[in-house]
Amino acid sequence: MIANPKILICYNEPIGIYKNYIGKTPLKDEDNIDLSEINISKQIESIKAIVAQKYPDVFQLPISSNIQNAYENLNEIKPDAIINFVESVDGIADYESFVTGLFDILGLSYTGNNSLTLGNCLDKIRTKHILKSFGISTPNYIHLRRNREVDEKQFNLNFPVITKLISEDASIGISEKSVVNNFSELKKQIKFLFRHYKKDVILEEFIVGREINVSIFGNDILPLSEIRFDELPADLPKLVTYEAKWAPNSIYYSSTKPVCPAVITKRVEKRIKDVALSAFRALNCRDYARVDIRLNSNYTPFVIEVNPNPDISPDSGFIRSAKNFGFTYEDVIYRLIEFALKRTVHD
Repeated sequence: MIANPKILICYNEPIGIYKNYIGKTPLKDEDNIDLSEINISKQIESIKAIVAQKYPDVFQLPISSNIQNAYENLNEIKPDAIINFVESVDGIADYESFVTGLFDILGLSYTGNNSLTLGNCLDKIRTKHILKSFGISTPNYIHLRRNREVDEKQFNLNFPVITKLISEDASIGISEKSVVNNFSELKKQIKFLFRHYKKDVILEEFIVGREINVSIFGNDILPLSEIRFDELPADLPKLVTYEAKWAPNSIYYSSTKPVCPAVITKRVEKRIKDVALSAFRALNCRDYARVDIRLNSNYTPFVIEVNPNPDISPDSGFIRSAKNFGFTYEDVIYRLIEFALKRTVHD
């Protein structure tokens, strides 16, 4: 191992690019703030303090579209390992993978997944193509290109259907309006998404059933965590919305409860873990990822998302599973750094 390694924390400063993040008409102006990006920026100082306890030579660098500035700072610091928290550049999630591409060009080791995996996982259609090529179950879908009409005669999905942006994370654009039960509701929500986000949309059969998060950390599959929807009002669809993740004053936030470890039979648990690990490997993930799974009425696991470099804030689902496995929050941070440092030594 490298003696006195330099550790650099890279992250993106919160910059909003949409007038709407919650996927429905907001009730108040503050609903338009991108709470997902603000969340990570608040954590940087505390993470830096944790890292400094073990690695005193620690720096931080916000990444923006000023790549020349990033390039100069990276060359000046010459970190032995980068803790990569960059999820967008100037609010654009599509550029997330480009930053790790820069790290690779400069020969710098970093935590988490590489640029190809990040790009593949961000694009929900490409993720599905890869999953299907490996025989991994994922809900049936239609790719609807921006501003295109959905053809009712050729529509071959079973309702209910969920509407998502093709290349966004953090549940941006997901609300109770995202799940539609007929063609009229579908066209209305598609129009809303095109107007507010100007991106392609994916229409996907909504799996009505239990939702399980599978966190994978190195070679370990952490205890399963289930998102329970029991407390949601009966008229609201059972899903994790933007508000459920980021808006503490919302019904979804207060009524969607994580249970870890999930109460589930050993047989179903094994089936879920096998599918999650297959998805992790199919997308060529490394270090860590969270695989989100829905169970249908027959307890068949369907992969709805593979999340590389998932949220690891202290109250996140990943950390909840890690703690149930026996890791502390500090353990997770240090272990991620160790993964990156081993690649530095190997290279």
